[in-house]
Amino acid sequence: MIVMDSKAQLTVDIIAKVVEGRITIGNAAKLLSKSRRTIERYVKRYQEVGIQFAVHGNSGKSPPNKTPTSIKKAVQVLIKEKYFDLNLLHLAEQLEANENISVKRETLRGWAHDIHHVKRAKRRRGKIRKRRERMEAPGLMMQMDGSPHRWFGDKKHCLIAMIDDATSEVYAEFFPSETTAGCLKVMRDCIERKGVFKTLYVDRAGIFGGPKRCNFSQMQRACEELGIEIIFANSPQGKGRVERAFDTFQDRLVPELRLNNIRDLTSANAYLKHVFIPQFWQSKIQVKSKHQASEFTALNKHTNLDDICVIKEHRKIRNDHTFSYGNKFYLIDSPLKHSIANQKIEIRKTNKKDFTAHFAGRRLKVSEVNEPSKLATEDLTVQKKLEVLALVEKLGNVSEASRQSGVSRDTIYRHLKLVKQGGVDALKRQETPNIRHKNCVNMAIEKAVVQFSIEHPHLGQQKVAMKLTEALGIDISPNGVRSVWLRNNMNTTALRVDKSQSLKKSA
Repeated sequence: MIVMDSKAQLTVDIIAKVVEGRITIGNAAKLLSKSRRTIERYVKRYQEVGIQFAVHGNSGKSPPNKTPTSIKKAVQVLIKEKYFDLNLLHLAEQLEANENISVKRETLRGWAHDIHHVKRAKRRRGKIRKRRERMEAPGLMMQMDGSPHRWFGDKKHCLIAMIDDATSEVYAEFFPSETTAGCLKVMRDCIERKGVFKTLYVDRAGIFGGPKRCNFSQMQRACEELGIEIIFANSPQGKGRVERAFDTFQDRLVPELRLNNIRDLTSANAYLKHVFIPQFWQSKIQVKSKHQASEFTALNKHTNLDDICVIKEHRKIRNDHTFSYGNKFYLIDSPLKHSIANQKIEIRKTNKKDFTAHFAGRRLKVSEVNEPSKLATEDLTVQKKLEVLALVEKLGNVSEASRQSGVSRDTIYRHLKLVKQGGVDALKRQETPNIRHKNCVNMAIEKAVVQFSIEHPHLGQQKVAMKLTEALGIDISPNGVRSVWLRNNMNTTALRVDKSQSLKKSA
């Protein structure tokens, strides 16, 4: 059986008429849009094999370079179970590196479309923006930003990155959140490796000295001390170099961290610095600058980054040469020739707990001042009770002591009894959750209210009180019913229905 389309059928019909002499070869060439030589070849083949000449010889055969179906199915299983969050180019690289399967990207696209598993790129309609050329030399401009994201594990972490505008060389590290200390650390790593750069291009966040923190930004202060100028971008697109870098990190780094079973901060930073950046970023993303001469400036031998890339605060020194920091008082122990009272002392925070104090570039020795602690609220209450009892002992008359102190006679007698039984400690308030208040309803009545409410969970407090009075003769007010509900966590219809259903299931 020979299957032909309409074009092949037309070709057979025309060639058959040429063989029968009804159409000339020239007219057949015009009708089929073929050359005279092709029509002659068709006639010869028609006379040899018949109408089969119109069917291509490879029809029904598989191409010799076709990938086996078994490999296709294996790759599709890997896409579903293992590489579900990779883009096509990244997928091709990972299949070749990890699975020893070499498949072209466009072939993978077709296979992924067959199982509806294609990671699509973000497509947004944006404003028309003018292209800004890269800086001519490295070190002229660095862009910096942070990206909070679920990079690994279930919690969000922040990747703080700094990228050279000329070469796209990147310096990055993971932190629990975007903090001043993290930004200072990334900037310090860059300066220690390359030197001091000229400008820092950032957004208007408070960390970098934006409008809200323009007077006390630690990053702004550190950059001023290093001679680095901060430039604020008016839009995220302005610092597009670092923004697009985060897109690449989220697209490639997240799957790689998952595939390597990395779920903690230390391992993620080690993989980022020693594997991802050297093996992928430097070879695929980093470019050569227009001018090879570096604009990074070597650090001055008198410049100490430990004194610059830290959190600095200032405190005023009191007349007795003490200052407060972190809700504690500290005394300056260093010998001083002259008084520095009312001067400002510089506090450099080394970590969450420790700090160093400096004045006029000199580090000072300080010691904590231990002040007597204030009485707690409970101790004050006990002290007031003891004062009333002392007044009773002084006057020798409970009624007179009650009149002068404003404490009832019953309360004074109760306190005297407690001191006689357990001493002064007995005056402290004892937590007795099992002892019911004297105004609480009887336990039997409370059990009856709970049981009736479970059996009729949709009735309100007034209906329950009325039904209990009519049916069981229990005298309880609607407010009493509500108090019982609150003690037993049944104060809403949903809670009573849940409790009723749980009891039915357990039964």
